[in-house]
Amino acid sequence: MNPLGITMVLGLLAGICAQTNVLYPECDSPEAEEAALVAQGFLNAQHTHGYKYALNRIDDIKIYTMPDGDRTYALDIDLLETDCHVLDPTPVVNCTVRPKVLTAVEGDCDVVLKRVGGVLTVTAFKCKTEESTEDLCLGCPALLPLNHTVALDFVQASLATFNNRTVNMTFTVLEVGRMSSQIVSGGPVYLAEYVVVEANCTDDICEPLNDATAVQGICTAKGLSIAHTVDCKIFPFLTPLVDANSTAAAAPAVHVRRGSFSPKHGLRHHKLTPLHNPHVSSLLSAESAESSEVVPIVPAVVLDPAPPVADPAVPAPDPALPAADPALPAADPAPVSESASTSAASASEETPLTLVKRDLPVAPAPEFIYSTVKEPISLVPVCPGRIRFF
Repeated sequence: MNPLGITMVLGLLAGICAQTNVLYPECDSPEAEEAALVAQGFLNAQHTHGYKYALNRIDDIKIYTMPDGDRTYALDIDLLETDCHVLDPTPVVNCTVRPKVLTAVEGDCDVVLKRVGGVLTVTAFKCKTEESTEDLCLGCPALLPLNHTVALDFVQASLATFNNRTVNMTFTVLEVGRMSSQIVSGGPVYLAEYVVVEANCTDDICEPLNDATAVQGICTAKGLSIAHTVDCKIFPFLTPLVDANSTAAAAPAVHVRRGSFSPKHGLRHHKLTPLHNPHVSSLLSAESAESSEVVPIVPAVVLDPAPPVADPAVPAPDPALPAADPALPAADPAPVSESASTSAASASEETPLTLVKRDLPVAPAPEFIYSTVKEPISLVPVCPGRIRFF
């Protein structure tokens, strides 16, 4: 590309950037809340294993307004794991956030949304999921890896107890959600949460029904393999909406995971989907750096006036010579040599300016300055927003 073409492209890019307006609304404003709830719903929809997450706090928000009216939202939000599995149709607002004593799981997500025609849609996100290590108590239940052998045996034993109570239906484990152990006076006690699905059994071999009408539920068990309690809640069946004009095959409502319950050795909880279209937006990787960036203040440099520099053409006076007698008559100023006039002109040009201070009228009273402020300036930061749970 020739230099003229490069200049034109750079000029167009500079014009587009100059027309982009960046807004910084309050993190608890209705617009920020709307965007955060849309992000929460989208993240839970992408999360196909484990539990739903609820919005806990909006850490930061920026809105980029384009000349055509479209808006791009860059959000930094915190979420907390609830006790509602992703297959449970219960709305997130009706789910209970898991307390810290049961090892809460937190999600930190950067989400980019776009509003076109008044509709907000998620274009990209990145998430980090980790256990909360705050307020852990001695003797509280501790999470176990999802492939813990003894705990998995406890899950199968409690499932057999539930199947013995069930009439005309047999269930199998679809997914283990959580397993933990607690030390009591008699030794360790296991706690487990797992999702069950209706199964087709032949000769003691059960296979999950991969059908949209298969019954599903979640079970909670506590105790040991030989003595335990188990309680299961069946999910309400929701008829999926099918477009009569669509020719695409409907996706199965049941996601069957075969083999190991945990794809990664040592994983103790299900993580949020870490990335979604990260290449679409550059705002994902830059948001955290921008929010903490401190712009350095360059101090003003005050230059002292330079002392006059002696003209090398004029010889310095000899200190050995006697000073002129003031009683003698002054020399005639008329015959001035050319070199003397040149030296005088150079000296006059290099003489520093003398500043004369002038007396100014007395400044108005400070009350006049404060009276121009109509409303007090709020010192409360607009972000981060309020904490909903902990």
